[in-house]
Amino acid sequence: MKNLIKSFRLTLVFCAFFAICYVLVLWIFAQVAGPNAGDAEVLTVDGKVVGSTHIGQQFTQDIYFWGRPSYAGDGYDATRSAGSNKGPTNEAYLKEVEARIDSFLIHHPYLNRAEVPAEMVTASGSGLDPDITPASAYVQVKRVAQARHLSEETVKALVDQAVEAPLLGLFGPKKVNVLKLNIVLDKSAK
Repeated sequence: MKNLIKSFRLTLVFCAFFAICYVLVLWIFAQVAGPNAGDAEVLTVDGKVVGSTHIGQQFTQDIYFWGRPSYAGDGYDATRSAGSNKGPTNEAYLKEVEARIDSFLIHHPYLNRAEVPAEMVTASGSGLDPDITPASAYVQVKRVAQARHLSEETVKALVDQAVEAPLLGLFGPKKVNVLKLNIVLDKSAK
């Protein structure tokens, strides 16, 4: 019985530590070292919140750059973040990817199948990825330029400005935040 009471007390101490102290340490670290003091970074246009920089959105019009597909709920649903859990040998998954490739090629007739970036037809693990690689953005430049009646050079220059370097120049790949790029595109059209 004596050991049971000690175990119970030790369990309470560890629960308190991990439920309170550990979370507090992480919160303080986010306040000091995290971007935006640990708060979500939201983007506004004309005083209206249009989205978060950390959660993707679905863009389907040709005048916008598109992000990765999403399996989270009905698409980019942060409360249902998840991938499809279907492997590369799953026939249903392969048919879905083939359909996405066909759809992507309809909107990008200047590409062949081999030039379609894999990330543009496969969902990320979270289903919420807000970023694409610069290569995936450059593939879309011609479509966006034609839809907006702009020169490809103008649109490519906006993509060049939107490319974000890896954290501290070391961690992660170069990336383009799709929402930020589309906001810049809309502002340049005004």
